[in-house]
Amino acid sequence: MKLLTCKETTRLVSQGLDRELEFGERVALRVHFAICLGCRRAGRQMAFLRRAVRALSEPRQQGS
Repeated sequence: MKLLTCKETTRLVSQGLDRELEFGERVALRVHFAICLGCRRAGRQMAFLRRAVRALSEPRQQGS
C-alpha cells in the first residue's frame, strides 16, 4: 500500500464529503491520519465547515 502525501489526503478528504470513498481510499486515509496530526485536524475542520454550511442553508423556523 502506498502512503498518501498530505496533498493527496486533503484531496481525498474533500472528495469523501461528496461521495463514498472506496475501501482502499478509506484505509489509506486512516493510515495517513494515524501519522499526521495536521491532516487529521484539517479533515475535522472540513467536516465541521460542511456541517456549518448545511445548517446555515436550512430554512429557519419561526419562534426558534
